[in-house]
Amino acid sequence: MSGPVAIVLRALGLGDFLTGIPALKMVRRALPAHEIVLVAPEVLAPLVLLVPEVDNLYARGELEPLTGYGRVIDVGIDLHGNGPASRRLLQELNPRRLLGFADPVAGLTGPRWRPDEHEVTRWCRLVAEGFSLPPQGPAAWPAVPGSLTLPEESTDVAGGTTVVHPGAAAGSRRWPPDRFAAVAAALADCGHRVVVTGGGAEAGLAAHISRTAGVQSLTGLSLSQLARLIGSARLVICGDTGIAHLASAYSTPSVLLFGPVSPKLWGPPADRRHTVLWHGDGTGDPHGADPDPALLEITVTEVLEAVATTERQAGPVAPARFGGRGEESDQFAGSGRWCPTVG
Repeated sequence: MSGPVAIVLRALGLGDFLTGIPALKMVRRALPAHEIVLVAPEVLAPLVLLVPEVDNLYARGELEPLTGYGRVIDVGIDLHGNGPASRRLLQELNPRRLLGFADPVAGLTGPRWRPDEHEVTRWCRLVAEGFSLPPQGPAAWPAVPGSLTLPEESTDVAGGTTVVHPGAAAGSRRWPPDRFAAVAAALADCGHRVVVTGGGAEAGLAAHISRTAGVQSLTGLSLSQLARLIGSARLVICGDTGIAHLASAYSTPSVLLFGPVSPKLWGPPADRRHTVLWHGDGTGDPHGADPDPALLEITVTEVLEAVATTERQAGPVAPARFGGRGEESDQFAGSGRWCPTVG
């Protein structure tokens, strides 16, 4: 595609990329004639190809300089953060227009940052206010379900599995392995085809849990294979990780275990396909080394009951990944409106 270039900075992780897709859809709506270039890590390239609103990827790591990008930039959009570090990277490209949140201390203008805002809503609001976009349809923002197409690359595992993903970037968001193993074993006994997944650094953890539970482990998957597995799964059980956002994007039913971070900020859409378990107050350390006390309050029994509740609620809904229409909502888990009480 040739035309004016809009460069969008969001060089972060998997969950950040996925929660930013609705805002990218709004950028496309605001700039239909522009070539939209997303700045994100190279590892995300297989999933960027699944977002039709993005024309090209400029592969960069978090806060890496962008000055090597040799084209004239018409619009720069900061979906990365709310401070001068990310804004400076875009300013160095000399775009005709630069959109980002206001930072009065740094003298940056723009919409006001709201610290208690859900991650999806935050960036959609930035784009909506920055480009004066009126609401389109009954929902305030583009829907999270159906935001990602299903990749063609698959695994040897058939669809309809229950995926248990025990890993997380920080120890504070990792539920104890013995509890994951107990859940996996109990579900296998109930007839679920359970697989335990993990990235390269999590292979040992996944193998330990799978051996303890007597179920299959599946590690070393490419990102496309992992997305295909999640998109065709019966159920996903995991913590506050990028895998949870993949389940949301593909409308895969999920039971999510939150600890230090409030689901009001990072939870899934308000949808009966997703159940969040959380006993915290939002004051924990999302980067801590040890499991957050709120996460440790979640019991094996609670998770198993949540699985039953989720499957009962999700039954009548046609999954968006198999051609059904995902239910649009601008509410998110933890909003106090939809999470079932499990006890």
